[in-house]
Amino acid sequence: MRKLQNTLYITTQGSYLHKERETLVIEQQGKKIAQLPIHSIAHIFCFGNVLVSPFLMGFCGENNVNLAFFSENGRYLGRLQGSQSGNILLRRAQYHLSETNPIPIARNIIAAKIQASKRVLQRHLRNHGDNQDILNAITALNTSLKHLKQAQTLELIRGIEGDAAARYFSVFQLLIRNTQNFVFNGRNRRPPRDPVNALLSFLYSILGRDISGALQSVGLDPQAGFLHADRPGRDSLAQDILEEFRAWWIDRMVLKLINRNQITSKDFNTEVSGAVNINPDTKKLIFQTLQAKKQEKIIHPFLQEEVEIGLLPYIQAMLLSRHLRGDLAEYPPFLMR
Repeated sequence: MRKLQNTLYITTQGSYLHKERETLVIEQQGKKIAQLPIHSIAHIFCFGNVLVSPFLMGFCGENNVNLAFFSENGRYLGRLQGSQSGNILLRRAQYHLSETNPIPIARNIIAAKIQASKRVLQRHLRNHGDNQDILNAITALNTSLKHLKQAQTLELIRGIEGDAAARYFSVFQLLIRNTQNFVFNGRNRRPPRDPVNALLSFLYSILGRDISGALQSVGLDPQAGFLHADRPGRDSLAQDILEEFRAWWIDRMVLKLINRNQITSKDFNTEVSGAVNINPDTKKLIFQTLQAKKQEKIIHPFLQEEVEIGLLPYIQAMLLSRHLRGDLAEYPPFLMR
């Protein structure tokens, strides 16, 4: 099992990262604030005006460190990738199945997503009592799962997923107890226009980059997906796997941050265009919360082994590669019981 390595988030504007022997050095305002061995880092995420020396870029490529760049507000810009690793036969199997028979994998992924969404709603009912609107949404999600079993085209699977997501988010506001600071009227993005959507989009983006790096680490191509259509610049396979984690990991984390008053409306600012951004200090809190979550341990539902949550993208990438090689009859998506 691959050890969980650290993800480094650089959010202070004007930071300068460079190489010193076999280490990464971080400077701010001309002062060295950290020096870390490169082998202890798996990902470096740079937000906004962060400078990285060419020698460090090459060093990251040589050591398979995922170096990704985001805007200050969390919009993904690009990444540095070292030499391609993995078995060419695995990638050929991925491309072939993606083009000829993506339905079984896509269907399994969406089934896991809908089940996880349903369990978020059921969890709320257990903790806070019955609510007819939430019960109706759960019934609708069960209907979506029944229809999904018979779906034989990607268009139908995508349609079922879209309908299920709409029903789930139609009652998401009912899960928010801190209603004085947060109002959610449905999903919106590019840009997000309220704090809840800003949190969801930001964390989806971060976890998506983790998944992309995990896929590359086992030799898969993160751009060749089974559910999401191919598009230049989009890691479609990473977006596929992200569907399994949205509700169970990110949505629950956002609800906890809001309902425990760890984040308030003061942690956001609104641009003239209506776009809502997360303040830099609040991003640090979010990163700390995400890193703490990654250290928690669960029993993986398929492997039945205790693993850190931060390893889940790597485990799912490994399980997908085993399926593509023919070692597993089906791809087992992540779904906690």
